[in-house]
Amino acid sequence: MKSLSALRPDGTNIGLMLLIALALAIFTVMLPGRFLTDSTFMSMAFQLPELGLLTLAMFIAILSGGLNLAIIATANLTALFIAWTLMRALPADAGTGMQLLWLFIAIIGAMLIAAVIGVITGVMVTRIGAHPILVTLATMMTLHGIGIWLTKGAAVSGMPSVVQALGSNTLLGVPLPLWVFLFAAALLALFLGKTRAGKCIYMGGSNINATWFSGINTHRMVILVYVISSLLCVLAGLIMMARFNSARMGYGDAYLLLTVLAIILGGTDPNGGFGRVTGVVLALIALQVLSTGFNLMNISQHVSLAMWGAVLIVVLAFKQFKTRFNEHRAVKLSKLAAALNPLTEKKEV
Repeated sequence: MKSLSALRPDGTNIGLMLLIALALAIFTVMLPGRFLTDSTFMSMAFQLPELGLLTLAMFIAILSGGLNLAIIATANLTALFIAWTLMRALPADAGTGMQLLWLFIAIIGAMLIAAVIGVITGVMVTRIGAHPILVTLATMMTLHGIGIWLTKGAAVSGMPSVVQALGSNTLLGVPLPLWVFLFAAALLALFLGKTRAGKCIYMGGSNINATWFSGINTHRMVILVYVISSLLCVLAGLIMMARFNSARMGYGDAYLLLTVLAIILGGTDPNGGFGRVTGVVLALIALQVLSTGFNLMNISQHVSLAMWGAVLIVVLAFKQFKTRFNEHRAVKLSKLAAALNPLTEKKEV
């Protein structure tokens, strides 16, 4: 029964499912014969994973009470490493087996780079005490500068066939990138919900000092958070490289705002300590449906970006209002209980 209750959707998830259903109905009516098609949904399924993986990378950082502004720079730099390794190591006539072997080696190397980035970021936040915004901003600028210096701003293109297949092929009618995203989301949900380290991340996001005094090594916890965030960026960079058939610093720069919007829209507390992977996934689906509908309606991307920013402001304001309302209500209820308590005691006497 306990496991079934964990799967039961909460109010946020129900609201997001209603939003998805409403958006689908509206766009179906407004775009007859254009929106409700196999090609449209297949296009959405191919576009969602790269934003989804970046959002998961940002989600775990926000859940811990921090932030990771370097997710896109990390994804692009590790993708450049994978592309550079494949271009240098693979002969022109390499078969599928050889390509898969070198792709695996390149991904392991990229994960090591991402782990180093995560450890350095976590140490800066915990040991030096710098704010996560400043640390990850500096990390983002450093990684971006290194990537531009190494490539002179150019793209590394011409990926082998196995990489191209990852970005364009399907399995059981579902795009391979979507399988990667769903697998990563499921693993992250299990990690956060079923492991001691995951529960410590929730506790640290709620109150880092209380978590420390309860005997949990919060320094190690924060470092783990940024390592996991950076490792998720490797998958995002791999998917972007596979879809674009190239790697380059600058891919996905517009995703940073959308990752935060999806996380807040999915019910995650921006101050940390509360949030569910299911809510984030549903918010991503809702944003993807809306974005696709707007594109089919030929609405400018600049207008869409401004609208996403406005939506984020409204959602944050609503959450702040709801928090203050609940606090005010709790104070009133406590005062009422205190006032009724003497009357109850007199009746008992």
